[in-house]
This record gives sequence, C-alpha cells and structure tokens, in this order.
Amino acid sequence: MKIHEYQAKELLKKFNIPVQDGVTIESIEESDNAINQIKTKFGVNQFVVKAQIHAGGRGLGGGVKFSPSEASAKENIQKILGMTLKTHQTAPEGQLVRKVMVTEAIDIDKEFYVAITLDRALGQDVIMVSTEGGMEIEEVAAKSPEKIIRELVAPGYGLKTFQAKRLVKALGLTGDLAKQGVKFLANLYRCYEALDASIVEVNPLVVTEQGKLVALDAKFNFDDNAMYRQKEVLEFRDVDEEDPTEVEAGKYNLNYIKLEGNVGCMVNGAGLAMATMDIIKQQGGEPANFLDVGGGANVETVKNGFKIILSDKNVKAVLINIFGGIVRCDRVANGIIEALSELKLDVPVVVRLQGTNADIAKELLEKASVDIISVSSLAEAAEQVVAAATA
Repeated sequence: MKIHEYQAKELLKKFNIPVQDGVTIESIEESDNAINQIKTKFGVNQFVVKAQIHAGGRGLGGGVKFSPSEASAKENIQKILGMTLKTHQTAPEGQLVRKVMVTEAIDIDKEFYVAITLDRALGQDVIMVSTEGGMEIEEVAAKSPEKIIRELVAPGYGLKTFQAKRLVKALGLTGDLAKQGVKFLANLYRCYEALDASIVEVNPLVVTEQGKLVALDAKFNFDDNAMYRQKEVLEFRDVDEEDPTEVEAGKYNLNYIKLEGNVGCMVNGAGLAMATMDIIKQQGGEPANFLDVGGGANVETVKNGFKIILSDKNVKAVLINIFGGIVRCDRVANGIIEALSELKLDVPVVVRLQGTNADIAKELLEKASVDIISVSSLAEAAEQVVAAATA
C-alpha cells in the first residue's frame, strides 16, 4: 500500500523526524486559508505548492511549484489542483490531482538521499544514503553507483549507533549536523520497523541554511499483509490513486494485477500463476493480468474472476489453470460451466485442470453445453490460448 506525501510526513512527525510541514487542501476555495495558516505558523511569505499523487517525478511533470508570493501560490494552486499530471511513474494517461499540499519555502544548502528497505537476497534491512539527493536514485545507481552507501541491519539487533555514524560520515556531515543525522537515522529506522513499511524514502533530506536537517519529501510503501495491525496506516488508503479494477478485485478477495497483454489468466496459487504467465510468454503471447483466485475456487469466485478479467478490453482469450489440491477439480469444473452459462462470454476460454478428480472434471467440461477448449497439459493450454488470442 502507498500513501501521499502529506500523510507520510504526519507519520514521520510522530517519530520526532523534522519535516517540511504544510496544509493539504482539495478545493480552490481553501487556498486563502491554507496560505494564511502557513504564514502564521512559520512566519514566511514564500511557499511551495505540491501535487499529491502516488507517483514520483512530480516536479518534472509540473506538479511542484515554488511560489515567491501569496498571489503566485494561489495561482499555482489553481494550476495544479485538478490537472492531469504525467510522470515516469504514472500510467501513460496520467493521474488526476485531487489534493495539493501548500508548504513553507525552505532555504536549502545541501540535498541528500536516504532510504530503508529490505534486501531480499540477504534477508536483512538495508539503509542507503547518497550525497546525490533531489534526483532519481535509479539514475544515480546507473551512472554513479559508488555514490550510494549501504549499511545492512542484522535482524533483531536494530540500527546501531556506529552504523548511523558511518552513514552520516559518508554524507560529509560534521559537528551538530552529524548529531542531527545520527538521531534522524535512528528515528527513521524505528518508524520503518514500527509501521511495517516495505520502503521508507526521504528524497531529498536537506540541510537548511539555518543548519537544520529536514525531510523535504517522503515516500512510504507498506506490507499489505501487515495492515491488520496498522489500523492508522490503513485509514490513509486512497483508492482514487489505485487501479479501479484491482480495487474491485480486492472486494472479492481476488489477488489481481493488471498487465499489458491480451491473454487473461485465472489461476489458483501465486507460484502457479507466475509459471502460467511465463509459459504464455514462451509461446509468444502476452499475459493481460496476474489473477490468483486462491484455494477455494467456486462458482462465485470463477464468476467474479471472469468479470474482473473481461473488464480489460484488451483481453482476447482466457486461460483457466487450476490445480485441484485443496479444492476438487470437478467442483471447479462445475463452477466454470455455471459461470460461463450465466455470463455468456464472447472470447475463447481454454481450461486446464489437474489434481484431485481431474478425469471427472475433464468429462464434465467435454459434456457441457458451453464453448470451452479443454486440455490436459500446461504447454498445450498456453499454445491454444495464445493461438486463440491472436486468431
């Protein structure tokens, strides 16, 4: 799960992490009040207006504007609020800006990059810092990888002071700034752990001309599986920023991710789903989605799965690949037949069922009055569905 910048800063403040603070609004009518709040709280006459969407690169897309006066701040709010912002991280059609954050303008001396995530290969959290703040870290990694310094955190031990000092030294911070840096990293790691984040990124972390370390921007991703114990974080969910089909699939407890191809996939089990997509690509096809219906594939599950898959107009054929372990194949077959009879699909459907009662299931499918291509092997299933999608 992702959240907005203004929400990320609310979380950081709870862990005593200094941020560039502001006021978030959703309508032009709130502009004057927001600007006045910033003036009163910080004693400033210069502002920054920032689009709030779940994507990076907002500044390059015109979604972040420095405003040297109240009039320019109001003008920039009008320009950004309601615009369709396109960045390298949005879909090609862009993302509608429904909220903007009005912040104080800060005098910046230096910019850094700081992030914490899990190194899955090593099974340890990793803290990364770089002196190349304010730019895309992928670009730094490609052109100057030596400028990204990493520190691994041993499970169960947490970030040690000597590790934080080593990272701070790599950023060139000394004296009081070094002390601020050590405290910042310690609190950021506490925040990352306590909130079950999968990534926390501060880019840029700035040194102000007044000698203070401040998080100018912040990004969080969270582990969806931990949201049951992160009620406060879950309240930050903004479904307007998510793919509507994925949101709809979530209502039916279906694990769905939209892709760019034309072969719809309905599979039980994440590993089998990945293997199914791989073999479709090997046959020269392109999967249109990842869809894991779980272990209890019944009539309603299959029916809802079809509705989700076919909401994508790019889908030209559907492959159902079910392994009958927890659920019997004949039960799945009856579910498929009933769902297809009710939905009256106009795209070819290839079905491959293996496992418990697979023979009975195959017989049921062959005798059914619905149009189904029933096969036994995964290779044959992929060959048939790719051919059907390209016919």
